[in-house]
Formats: sequence, C-alpha cells, structure tokens
Amino acid sequence: MNIEEYVRKVREAAKYIRDKIDKKPNIAIILGSGLGKIADNLKNAISIPYSEIPNFPRSTAPGHKGELLIGELQNKTVMLMNGRFHYYEGYSMKEVTFPIRVMQEMGIEYLIVTNAAGTLNPDFQVGIPCIITDQINFFGDNPLMGPNYDEWGPRFPDMTEVYTKSLVNEAFKAAKKLNIPIYSGVYLGLSGPTFETPAEMRMMRNFGADLVGMSTVPEAIVARHAGIKLLGISAITDKAVPEQLQEVSAEEVLRVAEETGGKIADIIMEVIKSL
Repeated sequence: MNIEEYVRKVREAAKYIRDKIDKKPNIAIILGSGLGKIADNLKNAISIPYSEIPNFPRSTAPGHKGELLIGELQNKTVMLMNGRFHYYEGYSMKEVTFPIRVMQEMGIEYLIVTNAAGTLNPDFQVGIPCIITDQINFFGDNPLMGPNYDEWGPRFPDMTEVYTKSLVNEAFKAAKKLNIPIYSGVYLGLSGPTFETPAEMRMMRNFGADLVGMSTVPEAIVARHAGIKLLGISAITDKAVPEQLQEVSAEEVLRVAEETGGKIADIIMEVIKSL
C-alpha cells in the first residue's frame, strides 16, 4: 500500500468515528492484555466495535475485546481502545499503528498506553505497576519505514523523550497520593509470540531493560512522530529473570494483569484529572 492510500484509509476511519460522537476527545488510552478495568469507569460511553470502523484491523489476542469506547472520565472526553494490535498477529507495523494515526487525525493530544510485561529486573516484584521512562525497539522493524508523510511528522524524529517527562512526573505523584507502590524502568519490545529464553533474558537485561513485552514500542514511536504526549504504564505479570524463572502462560499473565489493573486504573484516573 502506498502512502497516499494509507493516509486516505486513516482519514476515512477518523471521519467515521467523528461522525459517531458529539464531543471531541483529546485524550486516548490503549488498554493492554487483561487491563480492561478502566473501561468500567467510563461514563456515558458509546461503543464502536473495531469491525465496524472502516479499514481498522481486528484484535485477535487473548484479553483484548476489540472495541473503541468514547465517554467521560474525570469530566474529560476520552477515547479508549479496549484491545490493541500486535506484530505477532501477522499485522504489518503500519497496521499495528493505524489507530495512532487515526488518533492524530482526530486531534488527540495525550496518549496513555498500558501493557502486561515481564520484568527483567531481579528487584522488581510481580503485581506492581511500572511507569515506562524509555524504550528499546527489538522488533527488527520500525513503523516509520518507507515514505514519510510530512504532514504527520518529520522524516527523522528525535527520540530523546519518547515518554513525556511531565506525564511521568504526574503518574509518580498520583501513585504517591494513592499510596500505590510503583516502579519505573526501560521497556524492551520484541515481536513474540514466544516468551523469552533465559539467554535472551540475560542479554536484554545487559542492554539496560527492566521490562519486556510484545507491544507498545511501535505505538510509542508513531505517537512521538505525531507530536502526541505519551505516558506508558506496565502491569508486571511475570519474572523474566533466569535465576527466578517459573514457567509462564498467557492465562497466568492475564490473571495477574487483571489483578494489577485496578491500581493502574486509579493512577490513570488521577493523571487525567491533572490534564
């Protein structure tokens, strides 16, 4: 697909969503695996299944509902993606990040991404949220490959502050106010769908990563390219530390993500109040 066709499809999807809503959202949230609890706090929400939005991919991952919700959160109009798209599902990077371009066309200013992640840091405990301060792209691909559409962002975007420091600080303040234990660290994204081998875990830890997962990095790159302010929070669902390994399953990851989701939802609610 050429860039003109891609832009046309993004704009078609954005127009469809705009025509369905009365108020324009300027905050968007992407919910990761098992992290759907924040959707329960959305008031006066309308639901648009991904299957109804022109050109939108379909979410096939466990724990991802596949619907767009627009409603009120802390008296702000918020767009919430209940389910995301992953590279391991067979989507291209352009398809994985299609919703971020739709958000850009709709005028979204703030994006909050959540995910379930394994921790590579031996000092981190399962079940505690972690604010993402930086990232490592280990997908072997980049959503900005190919022709650049200058209206969306520069050919060579600066990546010194992918995760907006002011939002990171607000998340720390929110966690402190709510007495929620929290970590901060570097997220490494890779393609999956396999979990990591012990040798890979040691390598990634040596690279400086605290968290590992199969999402978020592509969306963050495009959000940065688009000039959207970004906050990322992971639910630590399992240990990716060779000396502390236990066999991990998708079911267990979802269970722990759901348990941690309430804490992350509370932090996000508090952050949104400050925007």
